[in-house]
Amino acid sequence: MEQKRVITIQDISCVGRCSLTVALPIISAAGIETSILPTAILSTHTGGFTGYTFRDLTDDIKPISEHWKTLGLKADALYTGYLGSREQLELVEQLFSDFREKTTIVLVDPAMADQGQLYPAFDLDFALGMRDLCAAADIVVPNITEATFMLEKPYPGSDYDQTYVEGLLRELAELGPRQVVLTGVSFEVGKLGIAAYDKKTNRFEYYFRDHIEGYYHGTGDIYSSALLGALLNDKPLIEAASIAVDFTVAAIQRTFDADTDRKYGVDFEHVLPLYIKLLS
Repeated sequence: MEQKRVITIQDISCVGRCSLTVALPIISAAGIETSILPTAILSTHTGGFTGYTFRDLTDDIKPISEHWKTLGLKADALYTGYLGSREQLELVEQLFSDFREKTTIVLVDPAMADQGQLYPAFDLDFALGMRDLCAAADIVVPNITEATFMLEKPYPGSDYDQTYVEGLLRELAELGPRQVVLTGVSFEVGKLGIAAYDKKTNRFEYYFRDHIEGYYHGTGDIYSSALLGALLNDKPLIEAASIAVDFTVAAIQRTFDADTDRKYGVDFEHVLPLYIKLLS
């Protein structure tokens, strides 16, 4: 059987496990060739570190993709994480058009906000641009904050119910994607998980685990990468979404137990064998 290939487009933080430094090993562990298109290089990620260096690679995106076109490069999936500007959003949307084929999965993780706030580099105009990119995707993986910014709704905090979540999922699907996985969902104290919606079947599904206290950098990137790896191993949406939850929780739990410095991200490396087992 021919090996599948992912092209993932996001930044590289040289220290701090997030973006490409987690996407590449996790998707590779799923048995998938992982090609990368870096959008920026940072000495560290921006959460918890100061004085970091930043090199913008926006001007390299088009030449790289143009070279790939001369190779006849094909991909089974296109996957975006953190993108840094409206210009990058537009370039990536063009890349989708250039490399998408009938069976290609396009997954967008609209990494731009959390806990009711946009990340410092972004404004509402960027959020609306991200909404346009999500409209071009097959699968989107926002958290509740990102969903509300794209839909121009007030952030509900913890004051929401299943009806509200299913409304968000439907509205996100109406933008264009056929499947939506909403992360950071909780209907009861001590439980946290995901809500998934498939527009074709009109089916909502949920998966929850015990909540581990604290905030952990890079877990959204880990989750989306593990989700895509499972989908490309032919797992149905809810099974893939659940595998990604179990893997991410295991990485968080190991980090929590070791009481390591959380700004460096979570120890997903030691639980990669679990991920591979879950895919089998």
